[in-house]
Amino acid sequence: MALPLVQQQASLPWGDDTPSRRDDILARYLRLREISKKLHEGVLDSISTDTLLSQARRLGLAQGKTLLLDHADEMYYVYDLAIYTAPPDRSRAIDRYAKSAKFEAQSDERLMLDAMRGSQFAILLVEQRHETVGLIATDILRNAKVWLLDIGLESSMGEGELIATRLLTPGPFSMTAGVNVPFKIEMLEQVCMLLPRRLADRDLSRIAEHRHFAEAVYKVGLSDGVMDRLAYLDHADEA
Repeated sequence: MALPLVQQQASLPWGDDTPSRRDDILARYLRLREISKKLHEGVLDSISTDTLLSQARRLGLAQGKTLLLDHADEMYYVYDLAIYTAPPDRSRAIDRYAKSAKFEAQSDERLMLDAMRGSQFAILLVEQRHETVGLIATDILRNAKVWLLDIGLESSMGEGELIATRLLTPGPFSMTAGVNVPFKIEMLEQVCMLLPRRLADRDLSRIAEHRHFAEAVYKVGLSDGVMDRLAYLDHADEA
């Protein structure tokens, strides 16, 4: 399956009324990041060990009830799939959590929870630094511009580099859900080979919404030694 070329300039999804000061935007980002961390922990507390082990086995990170991890951080990929994906006959953990959560309608917690429920898995092409903070990237599967705030990625990624990640968009900027895979264009063919045949004729933007797509990206990334090229920071370290 060939990667689609961008045929036209993707429009910017944010307007001219966004905050202009780096410190103000960073403060907002760090608050929402801390909220998302707590929400992820809350969702994980509701997921059974058997569910996590089942997802780990699908990624080749467990055999029976035994985890087979080369790096402890490999569990983040298991957590991501357990939170954000589910078989067609089951609800997602994030949606079940949202039904029981007691947050005010206008609270930042509700805003972040809604962003988590509406997350999108994307492959991003970094184009340039944002003029204030973060990165400007193109979601190459949807031909959409993304203003990405992630302090670690901003300091480590250069123009023309690709990364696969799950995006949360609580406002004019997006942030990652916590897991990333440094991506190389040749990995896409390997990813597509792992997908069910029934997805073969679908547009890539639709395939990206399917639970198997992120799983396939993580499998390929893990087999490609992603943990040797990636270090996860605790959110507090980003400040």
